[in-house]
Amino acid sequence: MQDLRQSKENYYLDIAETVAHRATCLRKKYGAIIVKNDSILATGYNGAPRGRQNCCDLNFCQREKLGIPRGERYELCRSVHAEMNAIIAASRENMLGSTLYLVGLDTNTGELVSDACCCTMCKRTVINAGISSVVIRNTPTEFTVINVREWIFNDDSLSGTFGY
Repeated sequence: MQDLRQSKENYYLDIAETVAHRATCLRKKYGAIIVKNDSILATGYNGAPRGRQNCCDLNFCQREKLGIPRGERYELCRSVHAEMNAIIAASRENMLGSTLYLVGLDTNTGELVSDACCCTMCKRTVINAGISSVVIRNTPTEFTVINVREWIFNDDSLSGTFGY
């Protein structure tokens, strides 16, 4: 009999997608989970730092208000990214050799962000956390696996191409 179970990658991506529904951003909702040895170490979604008001509560996005396109001027964003929130919640010792699963959703349509990727700052944080791979959902069943070593050796901060 053929095994009809979904892949582990899609299992974990489904969980990351559920986490994304907690995000408070008015533009995009991202969910991330960190997994090692088939155990979930931490989850994270994008939202304002603890104690600060979220954009969804304020009913405006500072970057949207200023007309800033996707991938630019993240220092003006109120949110901590999903990847960073997951990394903050886990110890580095436990994250060494782990996998981060990432899903992005368009806030207006609820559709998957097909070209989701870690921003330059999150890439740096993932590298320093000791995470070995990042799995990003492209469609409900398709995903991209990134070996974090590629980010180390293909340093986008030197090329001027930031790959958002």
